[in-house]
Amino acid sequence: MANETRDALLGVIGGSGVYQIDGLENTRWETVPSSFGEPSDQLLFGDLDGQSLVFLPRHGRGHRYSPTDINYRANIDAMKRAGVTDIISVSAVGSLKHEYAPGHFVLIDQFIDRTFAREKSFFSKGCVAHVSMAHPISTRLVDALDEACKELDLPHSRGGTYMTMEGPQFSTLAESNLYRSWGCDVIGMTNMPEAKLAREAEIPYATVAMVTDYDCWHPDHDHVTVEVVVRVLLSNADKARALIKAAAPKLRRRPMIDEQGGDRALDHAMITHAEARDPEVVARLDAIAGRVLGG
Repeated sequence: MANETRDALLGVIGGSGVYQIDGLENTRWETVPSSFGEPSDQLLFGDLDGQSLVFLPRHGRGHRYSPTDINYRANIDAMKRAGVTDIISVSAVGSLKHEYAPGHFVLIDQFIDRTFAREKSFFSKGCVAHVSMAHPISTRLVDALDEACKELDLPHSRGGTYMTMEGPQFSTLAESNLYRSWGCDVIGMTNMPEAKLAREAEIPYATVAMVTDYDCWHPDHDHVTVEVVVRVLLSNADKARALIKAAAPKLRRRPMIDEQGGDRALDHAMITHAEARDPEVVARLDAIAGRVLGG
């Protein structure tokens, strides 16, 4: 069983600037209803060099949703209902380190969550669960992304901490310096609670953090113009699409059970006794937790 594999259905969530995936064939946009409200957009189904793929623009086509307004629960629930087995998140970030210049990619392995205005769990009163987030990223997915970055000669680093702030405003100088003192590598507004929800949904998750500029701690920050940031954003989006195209074939097959990635995150997470669970809450969890709730 340990060596058995199965076909993967790769999910890609695109952030700022990444509203499509080049090279997708046999495409169709499809509305996938969620019991947690409306996702950011329809899901785009297609094939990328023989790999089945599902793409979701995180902010919606045309960038309609701010980081706070995104329905993260509906997005992940829709991905689960679509049969997605693994998720790669592509996100624009600011750099908190000198060595991570604009255009650099960081393959994240840790997060600090400082958001406060978002629904962060599928589980609530009537059905409580606590999943482990000690290691939130799938090393299997990062292996493929790292290899693809090397093949494309993309400037990148493996490992780093993504500081997630609420937004939509950027950091104050004091905040930026505080996050640097914590050892954070990049700062963004969208990967939490997305990563937490992916873990609750038992979907392995990885983040490609694309640096667009230095955060306001940097002495040259005040000289950065919107024009420059947009230029880097578009360049990063092109490189991100190339990265997904290179990584996707490496993820065509996946383990039957990826325990490190979170495939069995709910095995010991359910706290509410079966007889005490709210049937309405349980019904909403049919896709997310049906495996352990008997749905």
